[in-house]
Amino acid sequence: MCSMQKTINIQNKKARFLYEILDKYTAGIVLTGTEIKSIRNSKASIAESFCEFNDRGELFVINMTIEEYLYGNYYNHKPKAERKLLLNKKELKKLQKEVQNTGITIIPLRLFINEKGYAKLDIALAKGKKLYDKRETIKDRDNKRNLDRIKKIYK
Repeated sequence: MCSMQKTINIQNKKARFLYEILDKYTAGIVLTGTEIKSIRNSKASIAESFCEFNDRGELFVINMTIEEYLYGNYYNHKPKAERKLLLNKKELKKLQKEVQNTGITIIPLRLFINEKGYAKLDIALAKGKKLYDKRETIKDRDNKRNLDRIKKIYK
């Protein structure tokens, strides 16, 4: 790997606004050659994605977009394919049990490449926020911004 590689850190910015984060995990992703190359070029998005179990108890990330690799010719991947996530059995069982509770989903928070060069996905057990929770978040953010503004004036 080249030493001048920039760090890849693709965030799901809406996740913390739309969901209340309960628990976090880091999962590996099964990718093809052209997919990892596109991720290394920061050509991926996890904004609209979520995770789901199949009937064999395997966890997949759905709706994650990885743009086609520019030089990929006919070996290229499908941009919106379902991609398998790698976690150990204990974690998978725990997540599956939690998801069976109503209102709890698994959402990706960030996609990154670790020091070994593997693509990893931070996923979270999350509970959808109600409208008033979202208003609360907006109010807190505005209050913090105003407070920072006032502090800046008096420095």
